[in-house]
Amino acid sequence: GIKVGERFMSGNYKKIVDLRSDTVTKPSKEMLKCALSAPLGDDVYGEDPSVLALEAYAADMFGKAGALYVPTGTMANLVCMLAHGSGDDAAEVVVG
Repeated sequence: GIKVGERFMSGNYKKIVDLRSDTVTKPSKEMLKCALSAPLGDDVYGEDPSVLALEAYAADMFGKAGALYVPTGTMANLVCMLAHGSGDDAAEVVVG
């Protein structure tokens, strides 16, 4: 049988984007052009038009009043854990 990941590592899935790490996936020329020409703003102050558009799109997609963009899965997990606790309760959660 084929071991987990063997088929991927053998190169049989070259057209799939490799999302194991942000250091593995390389942006295409089109992605770089889009990133370099994107309007800029400070997301901390709610002034980044790209982040605001993404949050509005996600909120609309899920039928919610608002959405929050976080750049990493780790940060998203932390936000979720803190949202389910109140005060010091969030510090008492054991995960894993």
